[in-house]
Amino acid sequence: RHVFADQGFTGRLIDWTRDTLRTTLQIVRKPTDQRGFAVHPRRWVVERTLAWLTACRRLARDYERHPAVSEALIRWAAIAGMTRRITRGQPARRQARRTFTWT
Repeated sequence: RHVFADQGFTGRLIDWTRDTLRTTLQIVRKPTDQRGFAVHPRRWVVERTLAWLTACRRLARDYERHPAVSEALIRWAAIAGMTRRITRGQPARRQARRTFTWT
């Protein structure tokens, strides 16, 4: 497992991630000589993923009281995004209109 994080997450988080989660945390930094905006491959992946998740209305703000609920909503949004990408490229299908008969 390999996780990328922004430079705001430097410090004890790297050791905690390695020891507790048994995961490699790589801090993605911008070059020291950079002026203005520039796209960096790994930073862009992190920003894009966060943007996809916050597109889910319920994840746009932190309304949840329990971390487990927030985690479930993040998983739900990620699964919804993955299924959208899996089914992309196929023609759109309309749902069949349902009619109810009253007797």
